[in-house]
Amino acid sequence: MATKQTKIDIDALLSSTNTDFRMVQIMDEEGNIVNPDLMPDLSDEQLVQFMTDMVWSRILHERSTALNRQGRLGFYAPTAGQEASQLGSIAAIDKEDVLLPGYRDVPQLVKHGLPLTQAFLWSRGHVDGNKYADDIKALPPQIIIGAQYVQAAGVALGLKKRNKKNVAITYTGDGGSSQGDFYEGINFAGSYKAPAIFFIQNNGWAISTPRHVQTAAQTLAQKAMAAGIPGIQVDGMDILAVYAITKKAREYAVAGNGPVLIETICYRFGPHTLSGDDPTRYRDTAELEGWQAKDPLIRMRKFLTAKGLWSEEKENEVIESVKEEIKDAIKEADQAPKQKVSDFLKSMFEEPNQTIAEQIAYYEAKETK
Repeated sequence: MATKQTKIDIDALLSSTNTDFRMVQIMDEEGNIVNPDLMPDLSDEQLVQFMTDMVWSRILHERSTALNRQGRLGFYAPTAGQEASQLGSIAAIDKEDVLLPGYRDVPQLVKHGLPLTQAFLWSRGHVDGNKYADDIKALPPQIIIGAQYVQAAGVALGLKKRNKKNVAITYTGDGGSSQGDFYEGINFAGSYKAPAIFFIQNNGWAISTPRHVQTAAQTLAQKAMAAGIPGIQVDGMDILAVYAITKKAREYAVAGNGPVLIETICYRFGPHTLSGDDPTRYRDTAELEGWQAKDPLIRMRKFLTAKGLWSEEKENEVIESVKEEIKDAIKEADQAPKQKVSDFLKSMFEEPNQTIAEQIAYYEAKETK
């Protein structure tokens, strides 16, 4: 029998779903540890590696931007501002875990094992950029917004059915959380308790659409509740917090409890992509400057310097090493064989039909001239 009620307070119902979604932070903007009880057990070498990885990513971003402007790189989605979110999370997973990245998640893909040369070829639209070695547990970056969420749910279910103690990890942005694929992915994974970690990298903007226009939800993490799975919000500019929560989520998922949704609060310093977006048309300078003060590299630099583990000299050494790595990778990408129309046609069917066979012959004749 239903309980007798005198009224329904919709506002009270709504507020009750928002009470436990406070942002997790371990290190503040000044590099101070503000939640020591949450501090992960990391060696000095691991802490230095975090900073090294973020410097690597920032220089990769700067050089990729320059290469794009020179016409030597194709599609590129800037990553500056999201280094802690990206590299803190990928550091917390196993090499046998399966990564399903979005188009902005190339740094994670490279750290998960993809040669940088192939990442550059992918940006150029070269088919060799999608030919992964068997030991790279990843799919190529997904361009369709949110589609990787559905793929991750399927991969995670496959891991479960094969009794693998691994997870599928995937990313989208705040805009992606408004896509139907987003909910379908977390709902499917939650229903089957599939071991997946779903990231929403909330960088404030879906191209020119601000976060507050995306949804009436106070947080994006709370969207997990509709699918019956845990959701948590993390300071995405704090690499220690991102690492700690991702590691905890992985332990939870591989134990058979199902997926976890993690919202990282970060910021995109640059444009959405370098394909014509101009953020100065929709963002003001004060907002950008406010977030630049929260730069993940600045706070980690302060933290490590205070511990005597980092210096300007060491950072410069890392920068020069990264520049050489990028120089070698782009040179190797330049040596990749030119793509042929006939090769694309040959890959359409196992046995070409008459029409395709005629087209192959036509283009092979042109390509040999």
